Amino acid sequence: MIIELLLDHEDTVHQIWRLQQVAYRLEAERIGFSDIPPLLDTYETLSQCGERFFGEVDEDGELQGAIAIISETAGTMTITRMMVQPACFRKGIAGRLIQHVLDYHVDTPLFIVSTGTRNVPAFTLYLKFGFIPFDTYEVAPEIELTTFHRHQ
Repeated sequence: MIIELLLDHEDTVHQIWRLQQVAYRLEAERIGFSDIPPLLDTYETLSQCGERFFGEVDEDGELQGAIAIISETAGTMTITRMMVQPACFRKGIAGRLIQHVLDYHVDTPLFIVSTGTRNVPAFTLYLKFGFIPFDTYEVAPEIELTTFHRHQ
C-alpha cells in the first residue's frame, strides 16, 4: 500500500532516514561516489527538506520503499529521492511509487529526475517510465549524473 509519509512524525522520519542510508549506500557503491547528498542527511535536515514523500508499506506497516518530490517551479515536478529496501529489489516497488507520483500529478507537464549514470537499474527504470535523458554532467572526477525529463 502506498501512503503519504509525513515529516512531522518523528518515527516516520527515522524510518525514511534508515531506508535512505541502506539504499543510497548501495547506489554509492554502484557509481563509485560516497558523497551522495541523501547520505549526508541527519534526522533534522531530512525533516526540514521541504520535499513530499510517499512510501510503500507492507502489511505490518514496515517501509519497503519511498519516493520524494518537490515542485520548485510552476509546471515542473522533480523526483528528488527514490529508495527501496534491498530485500525488496525487483518486486516492482520503485515502479509503483513512480506511477503513483505520475498519476497523482497528472496535470504536471514536466517531471525531472537524476541518477548516477552508472546506476544501470535506476537508469533502466526511468527509461521504462518514459523519462528521456536530457543532460549528463560530472559531479566529481569520473562521476557523472544523468538528468531525465518526462513530458506529460
